[in-house]
Amino acid sequence: MLTRRGFVAGTAGLCASSSGAAVIPPSAFVSVSGTGFLNGGKPYRFAGTNLWYAPYLGSQGKLGHRERLKRELDVLKRNGLSNLRILASGEESPLDNSLKPAIHGPKPPYNEELLQGLDFTLAEMAGRGMKAVLFLNNFWEWSGGMVTYQAWTNGGHFINLNDPAHPWPEFADFSAGFYVSPKAIALYEEYIAAIIARVNTVTGKAYRDDPTIMSWQIANEPRPGGTPSKEKFAAFYAFLARTAAFIKARDPNHLVSTGNEGVMGCLESTECVLKAHAPKAIDYVTFHMWPQNWSWIDPLKLDTSYESGEAKCRAYINTHIKLAETLKKPLVLEEFGFPREENRNGPEALTTHRDRFFAMVYKAVEESAKKGGPLAGSNFWAWGGEGQALHPDYVMKPGDTTYVGDPPQEPQGRNSVFASDGSTLKIIAAHAKALAKI
Repeated sequence: MLTRRGFVAGTAGLCASSSGAAVIPPSAFVSVSGTGFLNGGKPYRFAGTNLWYAPYLGSQGKLGHRERLKRELDVLKRNGLSNLRILASGEESPLDNSLKPAIHGPKPPYNEELLQGLDFTLAEMAGRGMKAVLFLNNFWEWSGGMVTYQAWTNGGHFINLNDPAHPWPEFADFSAGFYVSPKAIALYEEYIAAIIARVNTVTGKAYRDDPTIMSWQIANEPRPGGTPSKEKFAAFYAFLARTAAFIKARDPNHLVSTGNEGVMGCLESTECVLKAHAPKAIDYVTFHMWPQNWSWIDPLKLDTSYESGEAKCRAYINTHIKLAETLKKPLVLEEFGFPREENRNGPEALTTHRDRFFAMVYKAVEESAKKGGPLAGSNFWAWGGEGQALHPDYVMKPGDTTYVGDPPQEPQGRNSVFASDGSTLKIIAAHAKALAKI
């Protein structure tokens, strides 16, 4: 993990636009029309990816590499990937597997170096006609997240994920305690208000006025905990509704999304998905799909486990299309990933079954689009581009800045799509072209 800490005094840029700033027409922002998106008054469908590390790569210090970021964006653009899901909030954390340095601590001053990395990213994306989904918290530990907010406000108590002394679902239940912690939520809302009002140091434009941003996302994979109970579900729904309204009150220009995984992130409850996405201030439905993590396939036996795993994935996609139709809202598959052959992590490993999986996902998106259905876009996890694991064990170590898209608790390269993955990129580019023609 990264160790360099760069908190800079002052909060330059975390202020509202000056009076007399140019008024941005509403049509410049991505909006919702029925079960679809509009951009510039035209239907908006997209092929995208996750590039959570963009603020790090876009920063000017030892963490960053702006020339690489520009090259990565050029490759993404060339292959039709126009929508990027990006980390916009990471908390300075005591957790073992959290990113360090992080974007902010409990109070200002925030890490201006990394925030300027986000500024630079958004400016470069704008020049390429790309859109960003910015997630503002994390149910998991790798960027600090909800457990860290609680540690800041409960005297320093926390649980590490996969701690043998606290087996599953203790971590998930602890993380969900965030929803009923007024002190933790107050710090979270303070940061949200600051980032919405932030003025981009490159463009001079306030974030709330920037059409490059498609959506503010409440968190990465928020769940109602790990132990089913009415109280936990109720707290989860209330938190999502409250936060969405809080964001909309400060920024009516942009969409708001939950970042929820869908049925698997709702303890396998379809009712939970419906209630979580029901509030008016939540503009569209999200879901994620992880056949390896959910044991739907065996990464060491893809020849024999792939077919049944794909069938489960197709059913999972169809379930969420029906849920979105019930809610009368658009739907985005904003995370999906698949292992390489033999469960290897390096770019030299084949992507035979991964390519089949991507093609299946993209066919589902295209079929929904052709029918006027709600599945409007997808973001695979994750873009590795020029990145590479630096160590034989594929573990991210302090000081590593050759980001590959996998967070620090996972083998580096596990779900990465590298710039050298020609067969996968061919499938991605063909899908982007097909969507553009619908």
